[in-house]
Amino acid sequence: MAVAPLTAEEFGAALDRIGGFETTSFIAVAVSGGPDSMALALLADGWARPRDGKAWALTVDHGLRPESRDEARTVAAWLGARGIRHETLAWTGDKPRTGVQAAAREARYRLLAGWCREHGCLHLLAAHHREDQAETYLIRSRARSGIDGLAGMAAVRELDGCRLVRPLLSVPRAPLAALLAAEGQPFLRDPSNENPAFERARLRLGPDLLDASGVDEAVAAAREHGGLRSERERVLHNWLARHAMLHPAGFGVLDAGELGISDPDLAGRALAHIAACVGAASYQPRRERVARLRLGLSAAPERARTLGGCRFTQWRGRILVLRELAAAEPPLRLEPGESQRWDHRFRACVPANADRVFTLDYLGRAAAALPRQLAAAASDLPRLAFSALPAFYDQGGVAAVPALGYRQAAEMVLPQLIFCPANPLTNAGFTVV
Repeated sequence: MAVAPLTAEEFGAALDRIGGFETTSFIAVAVSGGPDSMALALLADGWARPRDGKAWALTVDHGLRPESRDEARTVAAWLGARGIRHETLAWTGDKPRTGVQAAAREARYRLLAGWCREHGCLHLLAAHHREDQAETYLIRSRARSGIDGLAGMAAVRELDGCRLVRPLLSVPRAPLAALLAAEGQPFLRDPSNENPAFERARLRLGPDLLDASGVDEAVAAAREHGGLRSERERVLHNWLARHAMLHPAGFGVLDAGELGISDPDLAGRALAHIAACVGAASYQPRRERVARLRLGLSAAPERARTLGGCRFTQWRGRILVLRELAAAEPPLRLEPGESQRWDHRFRACVPANADRVFTLDYLGRAAAALPRQLAAAASDLPRLAFSALPAFYDQGGVAAVPALGYRQAAEMVLPQLIFCPANPLTNAGFTVV
C-alpha cells in the first residue's frame, strides 16, 4: 500500500506541539543532502514562508571524503532552484585518526550553532525521525545505559546560542521519502550509512534490523524512559536551585551539609552536574567516581579532591567547586576586535578600540602577587578561588581581573568576559512530545 507524504499541516502540528517559535520565525535546517534532511528543508521552508518568516538550509562539509565539497554544491543548487537559501559551513584543520564520527558530530554542531548565533537564529532543526529514535534506544539498551540514555533523543536540546529542535521524532521515514517522490526532489546517499565500521550502520544492515513492531516497541520504551528522565531532571534542578550557586567568575558553591543528608543518588547527580558545568567536560564523570567523591567529601571535608576537571575544597561549611588549572585550555591570545570562546566556559571579546593585545588565562600563581588593597576590596570572594579566576594579561603582566574589578590602568579599554559554560548547571529539561 502506498504511503502518503507528510503534509504541511502535519508538520505544522509537530512544531506546535514543541512550541517556542516566534510569530515570524527565523529557522535554520541542518541539511546533509540525504532524504530525511532534504524533506525537512522543504517542509521548513513551506512552513516559514506563509508566516513571513525565513528558513535557511545549512550544510556542513566535513572534508572527510573527496566528493564532499561537490555534494554540498549539489545540495545548494537543488535548494536554490526552490528559492531556499543555503550556506555551506566547512570543517577545516586537521582531522582525528580515531573517533572520527564523534569529532565530526562535535564539529557539525559547533559550526551550525555558531552560524545561528552569529545570525540571530534561535532554532536549528534536525531531521532525526522515528526509526532513528528506535535505533538510538536499541543501541543504548545494548550498552546498558541508565534512564537518561534510554530516553533516547530529546525533541529540544540547548546549544550555544540556539536550540536544536527535532520535530520529526514521531514521524516514520516512509512519509518523508514519499514527500520527496511527490515533489520530484532528488537526494544524496551517505556511504557511511552502509559502512559496517559504524554501529548504527551494522544495526541497519544486520539480522537485528527493526521491523515495524520492533520500532513501535522501542519508541514506546524510549518515551516511557523520557518521562522518567524528565521527572528526575525536575527534582534535580529544584535541588540545585536550593543548594548550589554559580558565580559569574566560573566557580560553584555547594551546601556541604546537604550532600550528606540528601538521597545519595540525587546528591551524586548534583555533583556530576556541577562538575560537568565547572569542568566543561564533554561527558559527565562516571557514577562510581562521583560516588567516591560524595563519600570522601562527607567523611573528610577538609581534604581537597578533584573530579572531571574540577577541584572540590571546603570553605566556611560549604564546598567550592573550582576549575582545575591543570585541565584547562592553554592561554588564549586576543587581538583588538576579536571575540572567541575559551576553555569551553567563557566568551571573551576585545573591543576594536583597545590599544593592546591581551592574553586570557587563569590567575594562578599571580594571585599571590595581587596588591593587598585589592584582596581587601574583594573580600566577598573566597580567597581560595582567586587562582581559578580568569584574568587578562598584557606585556606588563596582569592587566585586568574582571571578577575582582581590577584593572592595571584606569584609562584602559577593558575586554568583555561572559561566563557561558558549554554544560549549563540546569537547562530546559528533557522534552518529550
